[in-house]
Amino acid sequence: MANFFTRILFKISGEALMGDQQFGHHPVAIEKLCNQIISAYNLGCQIAIVVGGGNIFRGISQVAMGTERVTADYMGMLATCINALALQSALEKKGLETRMLSAIPMNNICEPYIKRRASRHLDKNRIVIFSAGTGNPFFTTDTAAVLRAIEMKCDVILKGTQVDGVYCSDPKINKNAVHYQQINYLDLIKQDLKVMDQTAVTLAKDNKLPIVVFSIKEPNSLEQVLQKQGKFTIIN
Repeated sequence: MANFFTRILFKISGEALMGDQQFGHHPVAIEKLCNQIISAYNLGCQIAIVVGGGNIFRGISQVAMGTERVTADYMGMLATCINALALQSALEKKGLETRMLSAIPMNNICEPYIKRRASRHLDKNRIVIFSAGTGNPFFTTDTAAVLRAIEMKCDVILKGTQVDGVYCSDPKINKNAVHYQQINYLDLIKQDLKVMDQTAVTLAKDNKLPIVVFSIKEPNSLEQVLQKQGKFTIIN
């Protein structure tokens, strides 16, 4: 079946890289992620990626322990760079050409984020990994993902999570939670559903950027979503 999207942004949580561990990177989990990305690439997608840093550092937890918020946020941005490097290395071992771009300049490690350069990499079918969030404190990697998707003129954001879409409440707690096949941005905000932070959702709404939420734990789930198969939720 044909792919419905030309250029996508794949949002990955840091936790997806740690598998069943409590911290860090799990080689098997990263291998599975890479296989999902390769499947999407083979469908003809131009792929941008934003990865979180929660498997290494959680700024909110650190703030609760007394670290100043701005400092904690910058520490979290550096955690996303570590994850981006790990993902880049794993993808290149599988023969894919990648570019890592950071919102915080790190000239010895990767390229700085420059919009035209990033778009050109995508035009050349390189997988582009955006790191360090927006480069500013007080913004999540979800907001960074929406911002980069808009700048890169992506067709959609695909957010891989631990559950297969958006529910009316946490399905891990409420077994009777209703799954939404589709929900609009305003209803998501009104119901305070914790899929993305409200800044990210509002930015997506203002720019008419659809968000697809699906379970990254299922084999070939990214490929299935790109072909509008399987179980997921569309936010638009």
